[in-house]
Amino acid sequence: MTGKTLKGLFVAHRRELHAYLTEKLKDADIAADLTQEAFLRYAEQHACGKAPVTHGRSYLYRTAHNLAIDHVRLRARQKTDAIADDAFAEMADDRPSQEDEADARRKLDRLRVAVSELPERTREVFVLNRIEGLTYPETASRLGISESSVQKHLSKALLHVTRRLRPQ
Repeated sequence: MTGKTLKGLFVAHRRELHAYLTEKLKDADIAADLTQEAFLRYAEQHACGKAPVTHGRSYLYRTAHNLAIDHVRLRARQKTDAIADDAFAEMADDRPSQEDEADARRKLDRLRVAVSELPERTREVFVLNRIEGLTYPETASRLGISESSVQKHLSKALLHVTRRLRPQ
């Protein structure tokens, strides 16, 4: 391809290609950039020694169309709605207050004490089932006891812990 051929193609189709992209994208500046990119890709197609383009105008329109789609997709991924900084000041803080954190720590400490007061096997059943989330069969298997033993130990544990955690 000679520079004259590319120049002739550019002169013949630049304006209509730019108008086509401007209509699609509603932005003349982006359309101008993509028009240039389409012609650049046309020139690269020939420079790389790839298959020659037999229908220059069709190639340019297909390339421009694909560039427009890529641009729209990229813009959609990057799109974020701008929020004024003062709007964040009006948002409620969902972090717990210092009082709530202190209260939660006290409750957790009371729970630890209540669990530590349990007999060893009952404590093991409680921890495996209620803390680690094992099922009755899994707890029974892990400890080498029956499921009914798991239920009995858990019943004792829950009764004890519930009584110890009642508000004073």
